[in-house]
Parts: sequence; structure tokens; C-alpha cells
Amino acid sequence: MSNLAYDTDIEGSDDARDVAAMQTLRPIPRISIQAFCETEGVAGPIERAGSDRRMAKAHLKVHMGGIPTAIEFYQSAPTPNLILLESRAEPKELMAQLGQLAEHCDPSSKVVVVGHYNDVGLYRELIRSGISEYVIAPISMADIVSVISSIFVDPEAEPIGRAIAFVGAKGGVGSSTIAHNVAWAMSSLFKSEVMVADLDLAFGTANINFDQDPAQGIAEAVFSPERIDEVYLDRLLAQCAEHLSLLAAPSTLDRVCDFDADAFAHIIDTAQRSAPLLVLDVPHVWSGWSKNTLARADDVVITATPELANLRNTKNLVDMLKKLRPNDPPPKLVLNQAGVPKRPEISPQDFAEPLGITPMAVIPFEPLLFGNAANNGRMLGEMDAKSPIVAIVNEVAHVLTGRSELKTRKKAALGGILEKLKRGKK
Repeated sequence: MSNLAYDTDIEGSDDARDVAAMQTLRPIPRISIQAFCETEGVAGPIERAGSDRRMAKAHLKVHMGGIPTAIEFYQSAPTPNLILLESRAEPKELMAQLGQLAEHCDPSSKVVVVGHYNDVGLYRELIRSGISEYVIAPISMADIVSVISSIFVDPEAEPIGRAIAFVGAKGGVGSSTIAHNVAWAMSSLFKSEVMVADLDLAFGTANINFDQDPAQGIAEAVFSPERIDEVYLDRLLAQCAEHLSLLAAPSTLDRVCDFDADAFAHIIDTAQRSAPLLVLDVPHVWSGWSKNTLARADDVVITATPELANLRNTKNLVDMLKKLRPNDPPPKLVLNQAGVPKRPEISPQDFAEPLGITPMAVIPFEPLLFGNAANNGRMLGEMDAKSPIVAIVNEVAHVLTGRSELKTRKKAALGGILEKLKRGKK
């Protein structure tokens, strides 16, 4: 059992390479796509691609039948932004079929052909005739998303920030505290711009934890979605540190917080264009918008305490997120408040076993440090930079940003935590 570990349960699986390849791909914009396939071997990966979170905005429909079916279909239907065509036809027949299809296609529609002939001459002729790309079967889900991205995502556009969603397996497990401290660690350790968005409009604690009282925040954005752009969002941010800004929740009960499933989607998209790292503090609720937020984040961190109800809830969350995010690594787990004196607890090993994931961190129960930080509106690193818990938080920041420095410090951190756990159980 290690204190910090990368998720490894997908390694060695048939889909591991697909999952790894998908991590570098950017979200596809809101476009319409129709595919016409001749084989299940091509239709399957395209359908899988359509369920991926990076394709959440795109509308994809798969038809069986290849180019002849497409010709018949578009005689009476408008063409979409992108047409995916599979063809097993020989090069001459393929070019003739595409010529017939062109008579019914809107000039603005892009066309990608998935063929079964590895022919450089054919590829050049297809490109000259206006085909956007020619891909040789067999194809993977990552191939499909990559091709679509190469056509519709501007390579010169600003990079999209990484969204990391933190959620508690149960109320009171410290998910918000962990989220805020990890965000602060990212900004201070790596000098990278980090934005924290507190999505708990009624009871959010980010403003208290960062000792902020902004006049505006996320409420203005979510209740006026038509106004959201980078300039407006920047006006709503409170500066917490040199590289850390906060989209604070009002933490009042003036309005009922019943939102549509996509209520935060535009805010998150805009925030990702404004900062390289976006930390989403998601409250412990299960609604359409919280489900969508977790499903579309680049990484999900579940915070839990080592108790049975937490284990059940974590298992439910892990299972659901694996269904919602089939092409992403499983969520990461932080075990918090471990080693409470005289409290019966589930060991980290026993907690992790039914989940199939290793805890990213085990944080011991330290009420004095956490309490002083909370009451003073300060981060743990500001209260005691040399605390072993601060070292763990820093290591979590390394994991979530992919820094390799983590590996050299893993063993020492593990020993200190296990010693604390042993003392707490006496």
C-alpha cells in the first residue's frame, strides 16, 4: 500500500492506448456529424467516440450502408458540418461514388473517408478533390476524435486550461478544504495561474477559507449566462494570491439554487480559456448540473473519510464516473481525517480494495492545524509550511499536474503518514 500512487487499473487493458491517446485531445466544438459505415469495426469506434466527454457538444449520428446510403440520404436531407464515410470500394469506384455524393453536398460540409486501401496516389487524389482527410481502416476511437479535432479545432487557438473537479463522498469530509489547499499549492509551487470556482452557491466556503468578501462572484455568471465572456468573468474574480483567483459563491440563501443540467457548462468553458488550471469545488449533491460537471472535467478527485458510508458512496461515484467517462482514467481518491482517536476506521487497504483504485493520498486527522487555518482564513502552507500534511498536499498538486518530482518523495511521505496512523490508533 502506498500513500501516493497513479491509477494503474487500466494499464494493460485493450483500451489503455486509446485512453492514453485521448488525454491530449481538446474538446470538439458544437458541430453536427453524420457517419455512414459499411463494417461494425469502423462503426463501433465512431459510436464510442460520440459518447466521449470531448464530443459532448457535437451531435453525432451513425448510419450503416456506406457511400451509396449517404447519396440516397442527402437527396432529401441537408448535409451536416462533417460527413464520415467508410468505403471498401476500389480507388476508381470510390472516386466515382464521391463524385455522385458531391452533387448533393453543401460546399461548406467537410468529408472524411475511412478506406481499406493503403494507396498514396489515392490519398493525394482525394485531398485534391476536396476531401478533408483519408484514414485507413482499422481505426480507433482516438483516431476519430483526433481527425475531427484536426479539422475543427484551430491549432493557433489559445490552449484550454485543465479542469479538476473535487467532490466529497459525504458531507463534511473536507473536500472543499483539500480543493482550496491543492489549488493554492499549485499556484505557489509552480507559479501557474490557477482559478478556483466555488459551485456551492448557498453554502460555499471558499470565500471564508481564502479570507475574501467579493461583491460579485459566480452567482452573477450563472444567473446571467448571456453576459459570460472572458472580460466579464475577469471582473467577477477575486485575487487571493499572486497566481490564484477565486470565483466565489455568495453563500447566502436569497435565491434557490435549482439549475439546469448545463448551467455551469458555459462558465467552465470560459474559465478554461482564462487560466491553465481550473479547480472546481463541487458540492456534495447529485443533480443534472453536478453530474455533467464531474463527467466533463479533465480529472475528478473524490475526498472521503475511512468509514462505511463513505466507502459505499465512493464506490457509487467511482462506478458512475467510469460509465460517464469510459475513455478516461478512473477518479482519484483522497482519504482524509484518518486516525481519529478511538474511532473505528476502515484501513486504507480495505477501503481501496472494492474500489479498484489506490488512494492518491492519506491525510491524518490534525484538528489543530486545520482548525487554525480555517479560523484565520489561511491555507495550511501559510500556517505551517513544514507540516507533513502540507508535504502531502504538495504531492497531490504534483500528481494532478503531472510533475515527475513526486516519485522521488513518495517513500518518505509514506513512512511519516503510516507512523501518524499507528499513533492515532493507540
